[in-house]
Amino acid sequence: MKILMSSLLLISLSACAGPAGGPDPLGGVASYDALKNARAACTAKGGELVRDDLNSGKRMSDFACKRK
Repeated sequence: MKILMSSLLLISLSACAGPAGGPDPLGGVASYDALKNARAACTAKGGELVRDDLNSGKRMSDFACKRK
């Protein structure tokens, strides 16, 4: 019974996890951590993370890495 309960707990917790343990960088919620990681990756490529003026900025797909 303990094994069954442990298995159910692990399955239910894994359903909550996103890919790689975080939000989807291509369209997930634009959280502080997601934006921080995207900005760091963009800066490393020599670019600047900018928001599309036509979008709300709530999704990661609303942002793009533009060359400086």
